Amino acid sequence: MSITYLEAIREAQAKLLRDDKRVFIYGQDVGGSFGGAFKATKGLAKEFPGRVLNTPISEDAMVGTAIGAALEGMRPIVEMQFADFSSIALNQILNNAGTHYWRTNVPVPITVRLPSGGTKGSGPFHSQSMESLYAHYPGLIVMTPATVEDAYTMLIDAVAIDDPVVYCEHKYLYYHLKADSLPMMECQLAKLGSRGPAAI
Repeated sequence: MSITYLEAIREAQAKLLRDDKRVFIYGQDVGGSFGGAFKATKGLAKEFPGRVLNTPISEDAMVGTAIGAALEGMRPIVEMQFADFSSIALNQILNNAGTHYWRTNVPVPITVRLPSGGTKGSGPFHSQSMESLYAHYPGLIVMTPATVEDAYTMLIDAVAIDDPVVYCEHKYLYYHLKADSLPMMECQLAKLGSRGPAAI
């Protein structure tokens, strides 16, 4: 039996929710039975009631709420429906989350998941790749998993570290990329401390 790139992301989120009570998932249509635009959270709201939460259609408010929760000790995962719409939250991601530690010495451990890249029929507002934009701003870590194994392990590490992470997952890989199994792992970056992994 094989596991897809998308299933690896779902399994990583399930592990994170299971292992750490500070983790919650926040995004449009992620709660309930729908499970998000690409089903990356399917079944998680039922398994973890009250921790997989639907948001208003406001990416700015989504990230702002996640930043506030992170400052109070939580580890939020924000799911954008499409990477393109993250531009609505640029001020929150770049100027609030990205700079906060360097202004206050208080970390903002949020993970913003961006379904990225073009797929057949996606159109101009659902096909953008934002990785290079975010990579030019200080204070952010950008992760771009290229394999099923990466999709699993890198998401776990993204949530474990104290820096804000922009996690770009290519939509074309969701069902086209498969692996025989997921790696068994301990979260290695969690042992590095607050500023250790900033060079990723």
